[in-house]
Amino acid sequence: MLDSHRQNLPLAPGVGYKPQHFADIMDDPGPVRWLEVHAENYMGAGGRPLAQLRALAERFAISVHGVGLSIGGEGPLDAAHLERLKALCAWLHPASFSEHLAWSTHDGAFLNDLLPLPYTQATLGRVCDHIDQVQEVLGRQMLLENPSTYLGFAEATLEEVAFLTAVARRTGCGLLLDVNNVFVSAVNQGFDPATYLRQFPLELVGEIHLGGHAGDEGDHGMPLLIDTHGTQVADPVWDLFAQTVAQDGARPTLIEWDNDVPDWPVLRAEAGRAALVLATAGAQVMA
Repeated sequence: MLDSHRQNLPLAPGVGYKPQHFADIMDDPGPVRWLEVHAENYMGAGGRPLAQLRALAERFAISVHGVGLSIGGEGPLDAAHLERLKALCAWLHPASFSEHLAWSTHDGAFLNDLLPLPYTQATLGRVCDHIDQVQEVLGRQMLLENPSTYLGFAEATLEEVAFLTAVARRTGCGLLLDVNNVFVSAVNQGFDPATYLRQFPLELVGEIHLGGHAGDEGDHGMPLLIDTHGTQVADPVWDLFAQTVAQDGARPTLIEWDNDVPDWPVLRAEAGRAALVLATAGAQVMA
């Protein structure tokens, strides 16, 4: 039997763990009650990274976030990669596991990027088959994250929310709602992010992500946002987050900051802002 989509993360802020913050987190976590790690960074055998992760897991709930399964890839999943992921989850016992709605492999090559998919019935079937395989091997439910996108596919026959909902209903997976990704995609493709979020099946959401983005211009002077995870969360994203938890209640909420990583007090302050929003939705969190 798969875990509940609510998983076991606290209704509180979490942060993406970076090794340079280890001592600070252990000494003064502030409002942070859980941590996310990227699975691929902890698939080795021994060493300081695993020792630190074991120490953190004694004090914090851990979310494992995969970036290399290529759930939407045309070819079969990498069985060796999936077995390494299974071994990690077996000893770590994470409170949550998630992956991206994207593809990153082709003909045996790993492209080191999370590339978008056309939302078609063929893609839906392939993604569902891959998620079924992941959940069967791991013996746990996974959460599927909505992507940030920069263009649409002419052959798409489903809207993104309808596609994600169909995947979750068919496989029993949960959803990871990245609010920054919604805002980035909305600006780039010209749709209303608030409408998107009102249509999103929030009852299936086990985790929320908040991150930063950078602004640019496209070829014709139109605004273009890049999902960088390298800055503070933008005010419009905070507003959308507040509207979302007001609509359907608090969720475990992660501050993602993967590039140009700041000192711990800056990241802790972002988590504190999330804690205040969650508190308004009735979550028992400490600011």
